[in-house]
Amino acid sequence: MKYLPAIAAVITLLPLPVKAATFLINERAALGGNDAVDWGSLGKVFNPSAPDFSVFLPNSFSTTSQGGLGLDINIALTNNRQITPPFVFQTLPSPGIRSNFAQGDFVLFGGIDPTGFIPLPPGTPDPGTKGNGGPFSISFTQPIFGAGTQIAVDISNLEVETFITAFDNVNNLLGSFSVLSTSSLALDNSAVFLGIRSDTPNISRLVFSSSAPQFGLAINQVSIIAVPEPTYTLAILVFGVSGAVLKLRQRS
Repeated sequence: MKYLPAIAAVITLLPLPVKAATFLINERAALGGNDAVDWGSLGKVFNPSAPDFSVFLPNSFSTTSQGGLGLDINIALTNNRQITPPFVFQTLPSPGIRSNFAQGDFVLFGGIDPTGFIPLPPGTPDPGTKGNGGPFSISFTQPIFGAGTQIAVDISNLEVETFITAFDNVNNLLGSFSVLSTSSLALDNSAVFLGIRSDTPNISRLVFSSSAPQFGLAINQVSIIAVPEPTYTLAILVFGVSGAVLKLRQRS
């Protein structure tokens, strides 16, 4: 028993979780993700040159990250019956779908009103086409440290505010941030990155939205800071210390 204070002292020196401080990340590399979801993995990609409406997505669906993390996605329903269901497209030069994501990116899009689409001559400012601006809600089957994605709104040359909001597993608000952004058709990877990160794995749901919900919202690959596989450092340390104590007792 006389060795228990020493064991307690060793365990006390181990780092303990600190109070979460959720904060904004505005670059994908700075997020430091160890997992991701690429929307192309859904296997349903809309091709504007050969439209196949069977690739449209329900407003609520589930998928799995590259690391095996489950995600539930919910895109708010719209009252405009002309707007298509959500779909994934690959951003490519004309006759593909252009955006200001990187060429080749797979993009999750809320939906668009095709009756309002008017082809424009090159160089003509895009007035925007009505669409489903969400919000997009992503719930994780296991709490994470953080996540983020590039985000765009289907209207060019108009500055809008885009938001990311995080909640824990009992729906407590953890933090909300926004950035101003401008979309375009430049295929130049200029879509802003909007991420959030916490110092403890307490993020269970993220919501993406914009100040112009009448225009379609789009996000590309979601980078995730997932909780790594559990380690047993503490258990091994305690076991080792206990073993040493036992040997000392046997010798004495």
